[in-house]
Amino acid sequence: MDMTRALEDLGVTRTPLDASTSRQLDEDGFAFLPGVLTPELTGRLRDRLDALLAAEGDRAGTEVGQEAGTARMSDLVNKGEVFDVCFTHPLVLAAVHRVIDEFKLSSLSSRAALPGQGHQALHADWPGADLPPGDYQVCNTMWLLDDFTEENGATRLVPGSHRWGKSPAEGMADPTAPHPDEQLVIAPAGSLLVFNGHLWHGGTLNRSNRPRRAMHAYFTRRTNPQQLDQAAFARPETLARLSLAARFVLDI
Repeated sequence: MDMTRALEDLGVTRTPLDASTSRQLDEDGFAFLPGVLTPELTGRLRDRLDALLAAEGDRAGTEVGQEAGTARMSDLVNKGEVFDVCFTHPLVLAAVHRVIDEFKLSSLSSRAALPGQGHQALHADWPGADLPPGDYQVCNTMWLLDDFTEENGATRLVPGSHRWGKSPAEGMADPTAPHPDEQLVIAPAGSLLVFNGHLWHGGTLNRSNRPRRAMHAYFTRRTNPQQLDQAAFARPETLARLSLAARFVLDI
C-alpha cells in the first residue's frame, strides 16, 4: 500500500476538490467543506462524546493532553466506529493531500470550550515557522458539533498567515490580543473546516452558558512523528474493522 493506492481505495480520486476550495486552501490557508456531516451523524458524534466524557471523567484527554477551561477527549480512533469518517472521508483526504501531499493521521481528538473559558493565544500547529513557501508539515480539520457563534468561543483565523514564515509570537506583541485581520469561524453545527496547520488560529472566550464542542482530526507528513502513536494505541477491534487503506492513513 502507498499513498496513491490508499487515496484511490478511499474514493479520493473520484471526489476531487473544486477549484474554489483548492484556491482557498492555497491562498487563505483554510476552506469549508459543506455536506460532510449530516444532522443525524452530528447527533451521533455528540452523543458518543458525551458518553465517553461521562465514562472517563478526570482521565479524559490524557492520551494527548488536557487543557484548563476545556473538556478534552483523545484517541477517538479507538473509541467508536462513528469517528472513522474523520480520517476516511474522501473530501477531507483530498483537502489534506492538497496541503501536505504524503500524510498520515497524527491524532483525533475533541475540544469543548467550557462556559467562561476557552480563550487561546493565536498559534500555529507546527513549532517551526521558518519553512520554505509551500513546505507545509501539518494540516488540521475542525468538525463543528455545535453552532459556532460570536458568543460561544468560535475559533479565530488569520487568513494568509500560513505564508508569512513566522509565528504569532514573532509577529505580535501579544498573541492573546485580537489581530486586525482575524476572522471568526461562524458556522452551523455539522460544518467542516480544513486549515493549513501553519495558519495562525486560536479559540476565543466562550461567553455562553453551554460548552462549545468540536473535533479535530490532525494530519502530518508521513516522515513526522504522530501526536499520538496510532500503532501503539491500536486495539484489536479497531484493526479488524478498518480497511488496509484506512490503516495506511493511520500508519498502522
